[in-house]
Amino acid sequence: MIADLKPYPAMKDSGVPWLGKVPEHWEVRRLRNTAEMRVSNVDKHINDGEVPVRLCNYVDVYKNSRIRHEMPFMRASASLEEIARFRLEYGDVLITKDSEAWNDIGVPALVEVPADDLICGYHLALLRPLIKILLGDYLFRALQSTSLAYQFHVEANGVTRYGLSHAAIKSVWVPLPSIPEQAAIVRFLDHVDRRIRRYIRAKQKLIKLLEEQKQAIIHRAVARGLDPSVRLKPSGVEWLGDVPGHWEVHPAKYFYREVDDRSETGTEELLSVSHITGVTPRSQKNITMFMAISYVGHKVCKPGDLVINTMWAWMAALGVARQTGIVSPSYGVYRPLRPTTLLGAYADLLLRTKPYVSEYVCRSTGIRSSRLRLYPEQFLRIRIVCPPANEQRTMLERLSAETADTEKAIAGAQREISLLREYRTRLIADVVTGKVDVRESAARLPEEAREPQPPEDIEAAEHAEEFMDAREPGDDNVEAEA
Repeated sequence: MIADLKPYPAMKDSGVPWLGKVPEHWEVRRLRNTAEMRVSNVDKHINDGEVPVRLCNYVDVYKNSRIRHEMPFMRASASLEEIARFRLEYGDVLITKDSEAWNDIGVPALVEVPADDLICGYHLALLRPLIKILLGDYLFRALQSTSLAYQFHVEANGVTRYGLSHAAIKSVWVPLPSIPEQAAIVRFLDHVDRRIRRYIRAKQKLIKLLEEQKQAIIHRAVARGLDPSVRLKPSGVEWLGDVPGHWEVHPAKYFYREVDDRSETGTEELLSVSHITGVTPRSQKNITMFMAISYVGHKVCKPGDLVINTMWAWMAALGVARQTGIVSPSYGVYRPLRPTTLLGAYADLLLRTKPYVSEYVCRSTGIRSSRLRLYPEQFLRIRIVCPPANEQRTMLERLSAETADTEKAIAGAQREISLLREYRTRLIADVVTGKVDVRESAARLPEEAREPQPPEDIEAAEHAEEFMDAREPGDDNVEAEA
């Protein structure tokens, strides 16, 4: 189907330099001439005298391409005037208006759930297409294209925080075919998108299974050692069970002390914690949202330090630093007391196994998962199982060899997902700017049932690193980094 796509028979100059030529029968209009824009000022508070509402916030849009019933919206309140103005209707398109990174500006989401109590929240712009001129589904796809996204990016103003003016949003150029052709484009792109998402979903499931296989290999080694015939002894801790008789078991305070060194300049390498990749430079991760205005006062960590994201320890968001840098003040930093007894690489694997993660949950305090915190006094009481140093080294070498093929398969699946996403981005751009004609292909497509919210867009489950960094702009100056 995609291989059969051809260019339009006749093209014309669009009059817009970055767009070039468009199909002869298309128009190109400013967004102000195709949609009404409303910028919300409704915050996340509940005020006396106002009406209870559900609030669609920045993160709801940033993390979900479509706004649907099943999403857990925040509860807030608004005046009757605000409800009337910012109530979401089917076909509305929401875009991110402010962010801490220029390339997080203009991210769109299509509203598929009209509701009397669901309204647009702060830091978003609501775009309502004009009837008989523009379909919301088409506008959503158009705003997903790199061509339109770049217009937002170049207009974003700011240094440490970026935003779009009302005029900048309204001035964006939109390629505009007829309504029937817009519908055909949407039909085609939705069909292709579903196929790509299904393939990505299958690859994500494979990655999850491979990760579980890798963790099972690691857990078996760090909990029982490499010799299955070794004599065991009770560890004295119910959740640890039996351990090899020659291993030591001590509270974490025997191996670590908390340190709270603070940066005076904030110029050190900014590090972030992930439950997947450990403590690494933030610039090497897919994290661009909501960085702090200043890093003065951030905690300094050194190579070998154990760093724990106190709010996300229950998702194994911890690791051993491999370089000097600074981390969020909300992190816990623990310096080894006996680095030759408990090797950092061994501790990095051990402390991210399921039994230890379950213990973090038990020792964390808070009213719900997103507010649980593992405080230092609780972490330092957790008992750590410690084999002899030479056995730890042998174990690390063996595990590296045994998990090499699994890690290679995971990397291959992740690369395939990345290539598919790049292909989808390019295809959307080519279709909505008229580089290829999809009308005949769209007419031949079968009817397809509506799918649940794409798992690829529900980042909390599959991409916790990005989700954990997703804070509302201006909430506070403390990052919730992954």
